[in-house]
Amino acid sequence: MSTTPQGNAPKANQPSLADPSTFAAFSKRLRAIVPHGALLTTAAECKPFECDGLSAFKQIPPLVALPDSIQQVQQIVSLCNTFKVPLVSRGAGTGLSGGATPHAEGLLMSLNRLNKVLEIDAANRRIHVQPGITNVAVSEAVADLGLFYAPDPSSQIASTIGGNIAENSGGIHCIKYGLTVHNVESVEVVLPTGELVRLNPANGPDLLGVLIGSEGMLGVVVAAWLRLTVKPPQVAITMAGFSSVDAAANAVAQIVASGITPAAMEMMDKATTQLVENYAGAGYPLNCEALLLCELDGEATDLEAQIDQAESILFGEGASILRTTKDAAERELMWKGRKSAFPAMGQQYSDYYCIDGTVPRKRLGEMLREIARLSGIRGLHVFNVFHAGDGNLHPLIVYDLAVPGQLHKALQLGDDILRAAIALGGTVTGEHGVGLEKLNVMCDQFTTAELEQFHRLRSAFDPNGIMNPGKAIPTLTRCAEVGGMHVHKGELPRPELELL
Repeated sequence: MSTTPQGNAPKANQPSLADPSTFAAFSKRLRAIVPHGALLTTAAECKPFECDGLSAFKQIPPLVALPDSIQQVQQIVSLCNTFKVPLVSRGAGTGLSGGATPHAEGLLMSLNRLNKVLEIDAANRRIHVQPGITNVAVSEAVADLGLFYAPDPSSQIASTIGGNIAENSGGIHCIKYGLTVHNVESVEVVLPTGELVRLNPANGPDLLGVLIGSEGMLGVVVAAWLRLTVKPPQVAITMAGFSSVDAAANAVAQIVASGITPAAMEMMDKATTQLVENYAGAGYPLNCEALLLCELDGEATDLEAQIDQAESILFGEGASILRTTKDAAERELMWKGRKSAFPAMGQQYSDYYCIDGTVPRKRLGEMLREIARLSGIRGLHVFNVFHAGDGNLHPLIVYDLAVPGQLHKALQLGDDILRAAIALGGTVTGEHGVGLEKLNVMCDQFTTAELEQFHRLRSAFDPNGIMNPGKAIPTLTRCAEVGGMHVHKGELPRPELELL
């Protein structure tokens, strides 16, 4: 089943590549910009770009451009602005919110050929890279220097830095080392006019903070200076098994409250643990309702004290199983299990839908009980795996695409879960972004005034609205149609967001 999502259709009177004369004139100009063979025009050539990791939304783009220089990107963006043709830029397409879904009447621009390390500045612990380089390749490039790039999404072997910046990606180590926004010093970005600028908060307003996480709506990142982190001298993981999810959630809150700053804290429910263990053989216990992985790092003496304190808290909160890794091999195996959650699901189930929402740590137990209740109502099973240290959940909803209506039911359950997160003082996304997936629930989280301000900000960068249109920010008309809590019902009071 392919879905062309609401909000991705061309506007009235907007130039369309479905028009033969516009297509011919536009593609002729494009051919003069990109190298031979770097413009894809047939449906067969463009089909590999029809979706990102959220495959429920598919749209074969009319054209795909594959630039290999900043100058080509500038010319392509300028051309789109001149013709007022929608432009969607993408990297590896590992995003999970439909942010890289092509526009039905626009150009898709892939930045995968811009994939080089431009400079390593070890003395200042930073690296200059192009957007198409993979996340893991950045750390590999500086591993011999005792450095690494901290943000590490589960897709890091394939996801690109440009996409990480667009979505403000996190990963298992974001609780201590921060999200993408905390690890980018500056970027070079092509604005919708084709102008190349460098955004650096040290030289003026923090427009970099505005750009990171803007999902390709404000410009195209063509290079970035990333902060590098010194590898910790010692690392250990304590694995704890609990007889209840609430007990594990309480343990997470108590560890953070104690003053310990874990490098990572990840949790899985019983069903997910069993699925992952069968796939990866990580040595996880199979009889616990919740499994918690707590990674600590630092100097040897300090690390030993942290482990003792963490184990005491875990035991005091009801951990029935405690095991701390003894070496790097054992630690890597534990993380292999956690990072195998998605492929393990793919091996066992033909179709599943991963969503992303965040709640305060202290309310994780409530949220998981609500997910169980909602899954029972919709009649679909949910596996839970999440960044417990940040309250960032990734429920995996299992459905069968061959059964009519089940995909729609899964998308509805996803919205149900995100609305529950909002009600508990959380947000609709922690790191996956809004894309096409969460447009409806954005109407519940934000007021009319806030949404209008988002649109004003976007228009300040992109007055012609060519950059990734139909994504991330719902229109007020859409919010009224879907019954958004604030727009449709007259700005009802909402729960204030709680600190995580």
